[in-house]
Amino acid sequence: MSAVSDRLPDFPWDKLEPYKKTAAAHPGGIVDLSVGTPVDPVPELIQKALIDAADSPGYPTVWGTPALRDAITGWLERRLGARDLTHRHVLPVVGSKELVAWLPTQLGLGPGDTVAYPRLAYPTYEVGARLARAAYEVYDDPRDLDPANLKLLWLNSPSNPTGRVLAKEDLTSIVAWARAHGVLVVSDECYLELGWEADPVSVLHPDVNGGSYDGIVAVHSLSKRSNLAGYRAAFVAGDPAVLGPLLEIRKHGGMMTSAPTQAAVVAALGDDAHVHEQRERYAARRAALRTALLGHGFRIEHSEASLYLWATRDESCWDTVAHLAGLGILVAPGDFYGEAGENFVRVALTATDERIRAAVGRL
Repeated sequence: MSAVSDRLPDFPWDKLEPYKKTAAAHPGGIVDLSVGTPVDPVPELIQKALIDAADSPGYPTVWGTPALRDAITGWLERRLGARDLTHRHVLPVVGSKELVAWLPTQLGLGPGDTVAYPRLAYPTYEVGARLARAAYEVYDDPRDLDPANLKLLWLNSPSNPTGRVLAKEDLTSIVAWARAHGVLVVSDECYLELGWEADPVSVLHPDVNGGSYDGIVAVHSLSKRSNLAGYRAAFVAGDPAVLGPLLEIRKHGGMMTSAPTQAAVVAALGDDAHVHEQRERYAARRAALRTALLGHGFRIEHSEASLYLWATRDESCWDTVAHLAGLGILVAPGDFYGEAGENFVRVALTATDERIRAAVGRL
């Protein structure tokens, strides 16, 4: 049994436990800005859709209901500007992390194949490559990679952890480069609706892909934009030649979204008002935290989108973590996301207004 677990790195979040205890001992209690987990209520219309579908004794389908596929394609066209999508272009998944971790394996990658992802990145990209026994490589610009054995190129815009947004021109060039070399592009766009100082663009937009979905897949999640992290609700969209075999594999594996969750997603994707309300909450928290961090001597880089501030005091990230823990504030060390983050911390906006005010006061 250890043969699989031995391929994986130590779970990074375990290293934060001592600092979490320090922060929790603060007289005013901990302000946890480490993990980006939503804290605001699930919108009522989504809860109602879930409840109305609660009497679901039969098995759901992996591909989802026709209503779910209609909701996904409709949202992709309305919100992202995608064109000419059919049900063959979409596939529901059980939360985006599951997809990221198991995609290389489900694509049939293994020894001799390479997976590439940004130098500062969500750790699960590496985990997915390790689970498949594939090689992995980080990049600053993917167009500088050796494409010889490169089979899967992860993009992440807006970025976790930095909040960096790739310009439309860069996305267009990267997609063209990947197609020229037969490399599959999978774009993690889970924070796309949370642009602050930039307007993120999807690889599904015709200005980026030239009106063709060949060789591209986009990953989207409802965890952040609709506060549905607890529902495990996400989907992928793009090349039917990629998604068709994935559907068959996932049918064999029973990787299906629950029927009540599918109904909730239909409601969530059909309503834009709750997304705007949640954006306003995050915008206010971001403004308050950003001002407080700058006043405390931090410098903030990128952070033009997503749910985080990428901040530094030009010291070891662990020294910064310890300093903030002493104030009762817990943040994520930048080296969780790669060696290039060793002098940064990731500060999440996902805390209640009351806890954000507490953090601002302490800073």
